[in-house]
Amino acid sequence: MKSNSKLNRVLIVGGTHGNEFTGAYLIKKFQQFPELIRRESFKTLTLFANPKAFTEVRRYISRDLNHCFSRLDLQDTTLSCYEDLRAKEIDQMFGYNSENPIDFIFDVHSTTTKMGLTLIVDNDDLFSLQLAAYLSYINSEIKVYSFGDLYPSPNLLPLRALAKSSICIEVGAIAQGVLNAEIFLKTEALVFAILDYLEKYNIGEIQSKQNTLILYKYIEAVYFPRNEHGEIQAMIHPQLEFKDYQALYPNDPMLLTLDGQTICYKGDSIVYPTFINEAAYYEKGIAMCLTQKHQITI
Repeated sequence: MKSNSKLNRVLIVGGTHGNEFTGAYLIKKFQQFPELIRRESFKTLTLFANPKAFTEVRRYISRDLNHCFSRLDLQDTTLSCYEDLRAKEIDQMFGYNSENPIDFIFDVHSTTTKMGLTLIVDNDDLFSLQLAAYLSYINSEIKVYSFGDLYPSPNLLPLRALAKSSICIEVGAIAQGVLNAEIFLKTEALVFAILDYLEKYNIGEIQSKQNTLILYKYIEAVYFPRNEHGEIQAMIHPQLEFKDYQALYPNDPMLLTLDGQTICYKGDSIVYPTFINEAAYYEKGIAMCLTQKHQITI
């Protein structure tokens, strides 16, 4: 997004994963009380992304909807599972080639891990980096995470890729398929703070720019060991459980095997684990994601 361009249409998304109820019920609330998200300088729209998966309290029906938005997939008429068809429908409503494309998207997710209030941004999205810096400045609970150049893959683009500028809200820890009032209210307050920032941006009332940002940049995933049948043979070590964003040093305990052996971190530098023991990642065998902590100047 150009620094002098005005936002006209903003999209709030929830329910991209059907068993993440915080975002899903925020969208339900905003659709019932649209005055809460109304701002004068732009139109705020809402999207309940995966209603069928929500009804069945599942992450997805056939395929992760948040991996269905590459241009190749959206233009491939042979892809016809529920999520592929839903992605094409969402693209027609809000994508670059729609009648009224979206200028900014923020997609609300939740996690079973103790990541608190996390913002996921893209390294090359200067507008969202500035927004994240502002939000983390006014709320010290907020952490900012980036997949960097390693993710998303060009073939597994998320829904928020439909806009030139976007941000993902990830909140936890909360179990799948439940609501938690404290987390719900904190997430709602974050949504309002984003909308207020966008409004101030449009009318030129952002007084000062926060130019530095602590960014946790993804470097690799750690996988559970498996046996010859593909069954997981370890779990998160109790010394690491619930320690998202805390420093992990070389030789610190990381995993505990079923036969009681400790697997330690073998790297040669300090890392900061995230998505530790994320329930949704078990199907991929991912135990956690490792990040490096950077202070960047925007």
